[in-house]
Amino acid sequence: MEYCDYSLVKNGTVFKENIKKDGTRAFFRQLLISSTVWSVYFCMGLCIGAPTVFIPQLGKEANSTDAVTSEMASWLSSVFGYSALPWVLILCWLLNAIGRKRTSIIMSLSTVAMFVVFYFSKTANDLLITEILTGLTHASTMTVTVVAIGEYSSPKFRGIFLTLKSASLLWGIWTSNAIGTFFHWRYIPLMGILCSLHTLTVFYWCESPYWLACKGRFDECRKTHRWLKGNGRASERELKKLIDSLKRTQSKEIELKSLLSKEFYIPLLLSILVVTQYHFSGKLVCSIYVIEILKRITNDEATAYYGMLILDGVTVISTYIGCILCRILKRRTLLLTSSTIGITFLYILALYLWLIRIEVVTEIKMASVLFLAAFSTSISCGPMIMATSLYGELIPLRFKSVSIILIAFTFFGFHSTLLKLAPAIFANFGLDGMFLFYASTSTLIAILIYKYLPETKDKTLQEIEDYFKDSTNNSDVTNLVRDKIVS
Repeated sequence: MEYCDYSLVKNGTVFKENIKKDGTRAFFRQLLISSTVWSVYFCMGLCIGAPTVFIPQLGKEANSTDAVTSEMASWLSSVFGYSALPWVLILCWLLNAIGRKRTSIIMSLSTVAMFVVFYFSKTANDLLITEILTGLTHASTMTVTVVAIGEYSSPKFRGIFLTLKSASLLWGIWTSNAIGTFFHWRYIPLMGILCSLHTLTVFYWCESPYWLACKGRFDECRKTHRWLKGNGRASERELKKLIDSLKRTQSKEIELKSLLSKEFYIPLLLSILVVTQYHFSGKLVCSIYVIEILKRITNDEATAYYGMLILDGVTVISTYIGCILCRILKRRTLLLTSSTIGITFLYILALYLWLIRIEVVTEIKMASVLFLAAFSTSISCGPMIMATSLYGELIPLRFKSVSIILIAFTFFGFHSTLLKLAPAIFANFGLDGMFLFYASTSTLIAILIYKYLPETKDKTLQEIEDYFKDSTNNSDVTNLVRDKIVS
């Protein structure tokens, strides 16, 4: 990659036209890098949505429900989360050892190879192996991609770039379900192969200026940062803060004492809190088991499939609405408002389905679907797009590897466990019990988010890190993590 070193000042005069032109180029460079990440999320969405449709198809092809047992079905829907855990450790080590670009190249090549294996799979056992192989790509969505957008994009665009990646995941789930509804499931990996080829644009990336600065390569850091983010005043100010901060901490090792400091564990706990809200909102389980849920509500398989596509379509549209709102509203406001509305509809669904079960009211199937659509809309505008975005902003650069490992283990642990247990919850507690469980847990998490989550919109990563660093002198934990929202 060729870089241009920019001169901001000559004879005391700033070349404004050059700065503006360079800022436009910088935006499209960031857009190219972000689109690579979006493709990875879209591909992962194809994989997550695939079991919803290929499990019924395998049963129909074999003309037997024994072709895919309920136990095998639950593993096919959840095993990729468990297989991602060892890759989290490997990818975090690679990110630090060989850099963001080369780690991303490994991720992209493995994604292409995984879809080729997926296409040639035939039996449930073959597909189980494929789902295990998706672990690397799935792990990258919580490690490589979040780090990439966080470090490669400017504060002005970082929020929408981060939220669009989550929208791409849900778009991939909808596409997978749509293909499986009207065509054979083998078209899903074909689509995946085509989309994963776009991820190979990673070869055109530059190395992250943050990683270069961490390695003490400050001249390369300056060139790369200006190539990525332009040479405007805000960009130069961000670059100066980055280099000054890392020069002070370059020789310091991460010791046990520093891991016990509030500078480390407060951002970590807040990140885990937001990620937990992502899972305990219940939206992901509803997306994966949407056919099973709608079958129980409508008692008709064909209606369940069409309902699935409608609900997935509502989810995708809502995520893009959320991305627009993310540009307008503060992160905290959007997350809390959407979570509160979603939780309200969870309680409504739980109460409504319970009253139907005890035969107090007569079921109106359309009402159940509308309540479910309202729940999906609100949750998709907030927690579904912001969970993996906020932690990319909150965790300090110095502790990034350690923090990502802990957050990713939490994410995938909840992810796979909740998906694996979902059929048992349906069977033992009913849909009303499931919705009540998610409503109660989400309420508790939302209260904690309201009390402790700071605002990160339009702040550089260094400014966010400095906020927590400066706050460590405050003994009041509540004041420690509450940002000056009004100012």
